[in-house]
Amino acid sequence: MTALIAHNGFRLPAIGLGTYALRGDAGADAVTTAIDGGYRLVDSAFNYENEGAVGRGVAASAVGRDEIVVTTKIPGRHHPREKARTSIEESRARLGVEVVDLHLIHWPNPRQGEYVQAWEALIEAQQRGIVQQIGVSNFLPEHLERIERETGVRPVVNQIEVHPFFPQSEQLAYHREQGIITEAWSPLARADRLLGEPVIAEIAAAHGITAAQAVLAWHVARGTVAIPKATSAAHQASNLAAASVILDAGEVEAITALGRPDGRLFGGDPATHEES
Repeated sequence: MTALIAHNGFRLPAIGLGTYALRGDAGADAVTTAIDGGYRLVDSAFNYENEGAVGRGVAASAVGRDEIVVTTKIPGRHHPREKARTSIEESRARLGVEVVDLHLIHWPNPRQGEYVQAWEALIEAQQRGIVQQIGVSNFLPEHLERIERETGVRPVVNQIEVHPFFPQSEQLAYHREQGIITEAWSPLARADRLLGEPVIAEIAAAHGITAAQAVLAWHVARGTVAIPKATSAAHQASNLAAASVILDAGEVEAITALGRPDGRLFGGDPATHEES
């Protein structure tokens, strides 16, 4: 599978497993099924309330722990340095891992203004050896520049909202310049609306693939890591197979053209959104 590489050499596969709303035994089983089926990136968060299920699913898989990148995130209410330190340790305990492979700050919460403290806590955790790689989520360039300016450490990943209704071309270009891997949350947007778009249906038909695979192939072509949620083995396999689909430049541009000014899913503008 295509790999995306950060400024420090850290690598992520082009498609991973999103786990939002995957909880309990069913959630753990879905994670195990995905890993055994070929996934090597699993995304979670403190606020998803599923780190325990995700960790159990990882532990039950037949794949070696060192082959899997387990991700989680610090919530907004834990940004103050001491709270962030405890949050990192708690996530590690919930996941049941010695080392969290990739730990992110979930939102910058700019009005709260304490995301630099959370970033410093992640740097400390990395130095302690309980976190391997550190990054952020939903950060704008101004937030990225501030944490690097104040700490000297650049994130390896920024997980942001990216899908055909909100393609984020300028931010993707900025990330490429900085060597920051872009992860796309909600990569299929509201699937019922997006997957019915005629241009996506036409491209899917031309390649003999599903509409969802066409959108995921668009992500791969643009150099973003997509993390769609899927529970069944068949759905997971279909998503993963999209990594091998090659779209031409015209097809990529046609899907990107679906972007719209009001394309955000819920109005979560990182310049103003405050996560609890």
